[in-house]
Amino acid sequence: MTPTTDQFRPDGIDPDHYTARHFGWQVDGKVATITLNRPDRKNPLTFQSYAELRDLFRNLTYSKTIRSVVVTGAGGNFCSGGDVHEIIGPLVDLQRADDMAGLLAFTRMTGDLVKAMRAAPQPIIAAVDGICAGAGAIIAMAADMRFGTAASKVAFLFVRVGLAGADMGACNILPRLIGAGRAAELLYTGRAMDGAEAERWGFYNRLCEAQSVVSEAQSMAATLAAGPSFAHAMTKRCIHQEWSMGIDDAIEAEAQAQAICMQTRDFERAYLAFVNKQKPVFEGN
Repeated sequence: MTPTTDQFRPDGIDPDHYTARHFGWQVDGKVATITLNRPDRKNPLTFQSYAELRDLFRNLTYSKTIRSVVVTGAGGNFCSGGDVHEIIGPLVDLQRADDMAGLLAFTRMTGDLVKAMRAAPQPIIAAVDGICAGAGAIIAMAADMRFGTAASKVAFLFVRVGLAGADMGACNILPRLIGAGRAAELLYTGRAMDGAEAERWGFYNRLCEAQSVVSEAQSMAATLAAGPSFAHAMTKRCIHQEWSMGIDDAIEAEAQAQAICMQTRDFERAYLAFVNKQKPVFEGN
């Protein structure tokens, strides 16, 4: 019997037939949109939403239909970070109980969300408006692209609660996006970037109007989803893994990656479309 992706997917979440419990989840064609939806409190994360996001991104590897993802927030804000009452308070209780194992289990779980986002083959676009702070800023950072608004405020504010800026990969990823000196300023001070600064520094790919930031992110996601998704996944993987490579190793890795992509039917489809003066229709294989 020919194996299917269902046989390899871990038990639990099937992203192609999924109802989210702790955030909004909508699939339109090949584009999925995650909406953090606790607008009365600027969409903070809880232990449960952290874990569900982690598991969903892990299982997107096995999706048959979803080829790109948009992450946004409801009510004019992206995400205010970890919920003060539902996360910060319980973590202080663990600290008072001298429960280092419990604290480390939490910080590893939050880091696993970033790992899952980076490992998911789909391009991820964050659509950011309003407050984007703490873990919310990390989620935006971990996306492949970021569309923001002029009124948005991005803050890696861990230092303001007595913690290091070293959270969920920030000291690794943020300097690669905006430069080491700029990242150091944000991580040491916890201050907020407005949208214009975030775009100027390279954190945002594009500034949008508040009423269109989600639709523009979804439009980009749809464009990517219509492309050669196997090749996009390879590009994402190479961007990620080549951070720790020298140039010679990177060139060899890309030679192997490109040779693999040349074995896909999408490569042939693009050639035949060009020969016949047609637009290629990619199928992701």
